[in-house]
Amino acid sequence: MFNSLRNFTRQLAKHNHLNYFPLRESLRGYTSNKAKADLRAGLNVALLAFPQGMAYAAIAGLPIQYGIYGSAIAAILGPILSGSRFIILGPTNATSVLIFASFLSLGIVEQSEMVSLISLVVMLSGVFLVFGAFLRVANLIQYISKSVVTGYITAAAIYIIFNQLKKTLGFEITLPEGSTFVTVIWLTVKSLPLTHWPTLVISILTASIYWTLQKWFKSLPNVAITLILLSAIAFGFNLLLESQGLGSAVKTLSAIDATKWSITLPPFSGDLISTVASVSLVIAFLSVLEGTSIGKSLASRAGQKLDSNQEMLGMGFANIGCSLCQGMPASGSLTRSQLNWVSGAATPLASIISGLLCVIGVYVLGPHIKYIPISVLGVLVIAIGLSLINKHVIRVVWNATGSDRIVFIITFAAALFIRLDFAIILGTGTSVLLFLRKAAQPELTEFTTDDEGELSPLEEQKKSANPEISIVHVEGDLFFGASEIFRDQMRRVCEKPTLKVVLLKMRNAYHLDATSVLALEELIRYMKEQGRTLLVSEVREDAMRIFTNSGLDEIIGKDNIFPETPSNPTLATAMALRHSMKFIGTKNADVHIYLGKSRKQEPSSN
Repeated sequence: MFNSLRNFTRQLAKHNHLNYFPLRESLRGYTSNKAKADLRAGLNVALLAFPQGMAYAAIAGLPIQYGIYGSAIAAILGPILSGSRFIILGPTNATSVLIFASFLSLGIVEQSEMVSLISLVVMLSGVFLVFGAFLRVANLIQYISKSVVTGYITAAAIYIIFNQLKKTLGFEITLPEGSTFVTVIWLTVKSLPLTHWPTLVISILTASIYWTLQKWFKSLPNVAITLILLSAIAFGFNLLLESQGLGSAVKTLSAIDATKWSITLPPFSGDLISTVASVSLVIAFLSVLEGTSIGKSLASRAGQKLDSNQEMLGMGFANIGCSLCQGMPASGSLTRSQLNWVSGAATPLASIISGLLCVIGVYVLGPHIKYIPISVLGVLVIAIGLSLINKHVIRVVWNATGSDRIVFIITFAAALFIRLDFAIILGTGTSVLLFLRKAAQPELTEFTTDDEGELSPLEEQKKSANPEISIVHVEGDLFFGASEIFRDQMRRVCEKPTLKVVLLKMRNAYHLDATSVLALEELIRYMKEQGRTLLVSEVREDAMRIFTNSGLDEIIGKDNIFPETPSNPTLATAMALRHSMKFIGTKNADVHIYLGKSRKQEPSSN
């Protein structure tokens, strides 16, 4: 059984052009110069990944070691199957806030409950990613609107900021079952009188020092520097408070005992899987969306291409590893990926080096994390949240089109007032529906040539009694949403009493499917009843394959189909026009051209 499954997956991977061990290509010809570059990049990334992992765990409401373990394991395992130097995997702000919000909506507010379920969530995400890679799902990510992502990220940023305020002010709030973002805001505002002033002082110092470092020393690992500096200040501050009896001490994090780090299996049961499956699916979706967009951007700067499905496979493998090693979901990190690229990473080994350094770091530094104030980490998390609110992108999305604005509002509102995972689904669905509405409204206008050879709309009074040949430029998507509208418009074209031949130019027709084939069959039957003939020219190879497989070529007549000739784009239409003359019965015929609105000013190619 296992041999059959292994053979099946191998055949499936081969069919989808996936590589089981792309890392070996990076190891060929590996030189000392590449090793130095990878070591430098790996060290820089580790200095950022370690404190970021702590911050993302805090966002998710998990013990901070989950973020560090996730950063280490994902960075080590991901490159084995992804083979890319452009994406550094690990916890991210988007997936972290999704975990917190999803557990909150499920009524899971205690950290112990989150810990008991997080490994199952991550495991299922990894499984979804692996199967998605085999099915080449990553190719569909390009159809997700930027408005959806912007609405989600903006709402997530607000979530992050308000959820961390209690830590920076030094009080705790208890969230009731079924809490929403509104509940978090209300309880936070209600608890403001409980603010712990020593914690507030440390928070203000943290914000001031971090802002100064970011302004004047942006190239330094400022998150790590801030944590170390404020830990020392808070240690002295707590000693002062205790000696002078000025109040309770500033609370700090718990130490990490890495010796207890072990491999554990997630708790599998039908009820648990049904509870978290939707969350895992959205995390997988968001991870691919986030990771591939980052990777493609950096790959284009390097003049290379990125195989999104191969990256998706590596991401799935990394998530499965994280689920077994007490890690958080792994996605593509924007900041760490950019730092890796800027640091000159030569191969994917830079990511593995950064992961190994994080492993060493958690053993060496884990016991000393108890000196880091919770409020300092909270301020740094808020800084991360503020950095996610991109005013320029929001302005573009808001002002570009009405559809973009609607999608942004729906995604943003659903994320804040319903559920983050549901917001992604709702926003994507709305975006697709609005796109289909626009794409499924083709409109044809009849054109002819004037005395100077230019295209102009044909006026009713200028129409003659000569037999007509109508050339119809089929532009854009002829999929299920547009096919019936196209068929109805073509029926109106065929109602002209002098029409004899309709010639469809299909060079720019895309995404034919069963619905469009059936609509064309119905149109051909109608035309034959009216004594008209349909010719098709400039048929691309993919469309011709659909014609053949569906039997549409037999219905049209193989002599009436003229495939595209790439070396001479107009040859097929010229041949079709000559062929059409035998259906006219006279040498005098009017040739009219039908174009969509977007092509009204373009000259005819015939």
